[in-house]
Parts: sequence; C-alpha cells; structure tokens
Amino acid sequence: MHPMQNQQHYSPTPQPKIPKKRRRKSSMNTSCIPVIDIKDFPGQSEKLIAACEEWGCFRIINHKIPLSLMSEMKAVGESLLSLPMEIKRKTFDGVVGKGYIPPSEINPLYESLGVYDIALAEVFHSFCDRLNVSTHQRETILRYFKAVEELARYIGGKLVEALGLDIPEFMQGWPCQFRLLKYHFTPESVGSNGARMHSDLSYLTILQDDESVGGLELVDKQSGEIIDVEPSPPGTLLVVLGDIAKV
Repeated sequence: MHPMQNQQHYSPTPQPKIPKKRRRKSSMNTSCIPVIDIKDFPGQSEKLIAACEEWGCFRIINHKIPLSLMSEMKAVGESLLSLPMEIKRKTFDGVVGKGYIPPSEINPLYESLGVYDIALAEVFHSFCDRLNVSTHQRETILRYFKAVEELARYIGGKLVEALGLDIPEFMQGWPCQFRLLKYHFTPESVGSNGARMHSDLSYLTILQDDESVGGLELVDKQSGEIIDVEPSPPGTLLVVLGDIAKV
C-alpha cells in the first residue's frame, strides 16, 4: 500500500535572513519554478509534464481551497505544534510517518505531528484525542484534508491524462498522510539545515508553506546546486513529486 499524498503545513519560527556566505545558493532565479493554473486544462497539460520532468515540483494557482480555510489550518497547526512536549509525545509511534517526530541528532531543528492515513476516522480521532484537539480544530483539519485530497486526485488525474494513459479510478483507495511541520531556528542556528536532504516517499506532496518566511530548498538536477524557494504568494500551494511518481 502506497501513500497517495502528503499534506504538509510548513510552520517555521521567524528567522533573520541567512547570510549568503553560509549557504550554497544557485544563481538561478527561484521564480523559474513553474506555476500551473488549475482552471486551464487541457491548456496546461504540456506545461505540467515539463514541470514534472524538469523540476519535480510546481506551484498551483486557482485551486478551489478557500484562503480562509488555509489560514484556519495554519492557525490550528501552530496551536498544536506549540503544545508542551509531553503532550505531543503521546502521539509518538516509532514508525516513520506516524504521530510525533521530535527534534533528533540528525534533524535537531525539526519536529512534526501527523497521521499516516487521515481518511481512517478511528485513526484520526485517536490522534486528536491524545492531543486534546477541540471540536473546531478537528472540523478544520477534516475540511482541509477533504479539500486537499480532492485537489490531489484532480492533479493526479491530469498527470495521467497528459501522459495519454487511461487508468480508471486512479489513486482510489490510496492512503493519505497528513503532517504539520515546524523548524526551530534561532539567530545562532541560522545557516544550518532545518532537515537533511531527502526526497518524499509519496506520490504527491501538497505543501502549504509560509507566505513570509522562506527556508525550502530544491536541488537543480542539471547543476546539482541548491536553489532557494521563495515564500509562496498567499493562496498558492507547492506540489512536489515523490518517489512513487518517478519513472
């Protein structure tokens, strides 16, 4: 069983601008990351395939997820990640992708909370019960999940169509991992890696990153240089192809 998607909310603590001398930074303009207009299909099909082949990621605009819901989800994420450590640890599972992941020797600035398959009601509510998640917060998470799940299926379907494939009910029944991320940068740790370099195990990761604080980086496949990804404009989402999507 493969994960259908990762729904991630990126919630960094404020950080000053990283001095250039402490970073490996490509001279490429980060605005080169493709932008896909969800409302413009099949007009965007060739652009979508090119973005996947050349970048492995793209930003999407004109999706149906309300900006108000995105803001509510961000507030819930910040609230849950600010809970005392002893409460967050109640969701610790020891299995990658499940429950609480505390800062570690490998990723000392990173922590996250999440559910491996949020579509399973008993799993979701068990996770929420351990954190004492309020009714309003649960409703917000579920509304956001359903909206992003619908978006993921739409994007997956358009990828299949653009490749000229006919796969009925593509992605039907795939589990969906939901994660909240936080990076604890301080003036002393600025310039350090928030998380070690990695690729996602999923098919698609749909990321709501922070609109004002950057930190996400990509590796250019041609030069091998690291490229800074600018904070996303309000209302947009970043889609990253995971290992399952590679051919």
